[in-house]
Amino acid sequence: MSFLDTYGLKCFQQEKERNGEMITISLCMIVKNEEETLARCLDTINDIVDEINIVDTGSSDRTKEIAGQYTDRVFDFTWINDFAAARTESFKYATKDYILYLDADDVILEEDRVKLKELKETLDPSVDSVSMYYNAGTDEFGNVTLKFRRNRLVKREKNYQWRGDCHQYLDVHGKIINSDIAVTHKKIRHAVGRTISIYDQKIARGDIFTARDYFYYGNELRENGHYEKAIESYEKNISFKEGWVEDKIFACIFQADCYRYLGDMQNELSSLFRSFQFSAPRAEACSRIGYNFQRRREYKTAAYWYESAVQQVPDHERWSFIYLTYYTWYPHLQLCVCYYNLKDFQKAYEHNEQAGKYRPEDKRVLHNKKLLEGILGKQEK
Repeated sequence: MSFLDTYGLKCFQQEKERNGEMITISLCMIVKNEEETLARCLDTINDIVDEINIVDTGSSDRTKEIAGQYTDRVFDFTWINDFAAARTESFKYATKDYILYLDADDVILEEDRVKLKELKETLDPSVDSVSMYYNAGTDEFGNVTLKFRRNRLVKREKNYQWRGDCHQYLDVHGKIINSDIAVTHKKIRHAVGRTISIYDQKIARGDIFTARDYFYYGNELRENGHYEKAIESYEKNISFKEGWVEDKIFACIFQADCYRYLGDMQNELSSLFRSFQFSAPRAEACSRIGYNFQRRREYKTAAYWYESAVQQVPDHERWSFIYLTYYTWYPHLQLCVCYYNLKDFQKAYEHNEQAGKYRPEDKRVLHNKKLLEGILGKQEK
């Protein structure tokens, strides 16, 4: 951007401020026992938002004390095993034009802070919601492993409602724009079993499960090692005529994971191919199919599926899960193994180099590099 462009944008922003046209933002959060992460989160956002509302659902540590260092708008809400109810309560306290919500273990990285400030200064107030990426996982090398979109900045006057007592979502409609801003999740520990207990209580009450409930219940069961029950829950999601097709795609893929954990390679493969009923093959499925054949030592077939994975480019407008690992270093690293076993050492080396672009200090990549350079060096002599 030239000096004149920068100067013009700055004048435009100052004019909007003078005319009161720049949007204002209320940050709304629900917290409980977040003394380890809350300040880290608020330090990345407090100078951007115009108001901070924090609803505490029963902390027994210093969470409320820390919150009080950033805002006097700290409120109590009795926890009723319903995340949607708690988030709805936090939204009630918002007084600004738009509401931004975060969890205590989320942060806004510097490059995204810059983008968010620019968005605030330039957003057309006719927009009802701005979606942002949620970088839900990163590896030890800083690569994003899981991302998806969420309606993250929403117009307060629309009174959008939270749905679902766990794995809740905002029921948003109207004028929605997709931004390239990301909220990054930096989890310190996993709350094992907390969400699964909410689903168990729903079952005990006799609640009717939706297709979405069965999908997320399956996820909780899988993550807690209840693979047989997870398979059943995913099957119920898939069998529903209703429900988001993206959930059905990943129900097939995650069901395959459960079969893999149980050592059932044939049903694992069948579940992966079943996902093709709902969409064209995706790297998340192709990489897993490759691994299935690799474990059978059918390296040529495995390489075919890994090659299919690396040729794909994730759709960044997609709202459902994008597991970037399966589009990037992982299939390249496995192709190195496959081509090594097929005695094509040059291709093995090339794919290992591609994997190394994402994980330069990975011990496997370094081992492969040394091994293959030795083999190729001898072949040249």
